[in-house]
Amino acid sequence: MAPRSPARPPLVDCLIEDHRWEQVDLEALAETACAAALEGIGLDPAAFEISLLGCSDARIADLNADFRGKPKPTNVLSWPSEERGAARPGDRPKAPRRDPMGPTELGDIAIAWETCTREAQAGGRTTADHVTHLLVHGTLHLLGYDHETDPDAALMEGLETEILGKMGVADPYATEVTAAPEGDDGRRV
Repeated sequence: MAPRSPARPPLVDCLIEDHRWEQVDLEALAETACAAALEGIGLDPAAFEISLLGCSDARIADLNADFRGKPKPTNVLSWPSEERGAARPGDRPKAPRRDPMGPTELGDIAIAWETCTREAQAGGRTTADHVTHLLVHGTLHLLGYDHETDPDAALMEGLETEILGKMGVADPYATEVTAAPEGDDGRRV
């Protein structure tokens, strides 16, 4: 991954609402994971920005209720800054509109501490590796990837596995992880 210029703002604007995120240095994980996701599909991270909320299960349950009608905690939520349409197998997602005045805002991601740490432990992974996976996953959602159908899920999971492999993070789909928490969409992440 290319180093960011000191004059450039970070790729990820991180708001830590739950101090427990400091245990895994969420800001540093996010910079690395989100940049790797963008580079993994051929985009320059220096041209983009992402807002990240490191929160608790209670906060993400409220967000999940407000935006998805599911008043339960989940691991990660994402809100693209613009509708990009779903990427389909063999296709690339619609390219984000570039902002001529500076980095293009891709959108927002929220990630919940309790759910992430519980899933990491249940899956036999470190919290840092699981959070890295979820940040790559959320970034791909901001770019139009989804997992609503089996072919879409296969495409997204394949990209995640490839990106994470380049980062030295084991394939999160190599062994079945625990079921998604209630309130999630039923997929493995």
